[in-house]
Formats: sequence, structure tokens, C-alpha cells
Amino acid sequence: MSRTAPRPLSLALDDLTATIAPASTLARVQEVWERAVGPTIASRARPTAERDGVLTVICEASVWAQELDLMSCELTASLNAALGADALRELRCRSA
Repeated sequence: MSRTAPRPLSLALDDLTATIAPASTLARVQEVWERAVGPTIASRARPTAERDGVLTVICEASVWAQELDLMSCELTASLNAALGADALRELRCRSA
């Protein structure tokens, strides 16, 4: 009789987390953030709040907040595409 190895605990926890995780817009944005905005932006800015379709993003420096403000239409479209819904209508970028 062949015996399979035990399933790693990390896989079981990942499955459990995916099952019980809240489906808030912010949680979904945080999940797709790096894929939607790219690794450079993701390493310098992070989504911290969402209310009524307005996503607040905290940037490591004011220059990044200004740049992301200029790119907000493009970033909003990319995030909505990654989310598969028009969940976001505006980005508000602030420096830390």
C-alpha cells in the first residue's frame, strides 16, 4: 500500500484563509495590487483604505504621490480590470 505524504500545513491555511477572508474591495485590491500596478509602484505605494469607490494610497514620498495622481486614470482602469469589476472610481494618493 502506497502512502502519500501529509499535506503541508501552509497549503491548508492558504485554503482556509481564502475561504474566510473578507471580500471587501480593499482586501481584493490589496490582493491584485502588485499585478495591476507593477512591482516598481507596488514597492513604493500601498493601498490603505477604500470608501465608496475611492481608494486611498499611501506613498513613500510626495513625489510618488504626485506621480500616481497623474497616473490615476490609468491605474484605476488597471485595478478595475484586475478586479473584474468597476469597483474603483478614484485614487487619492498621499505621502507617508
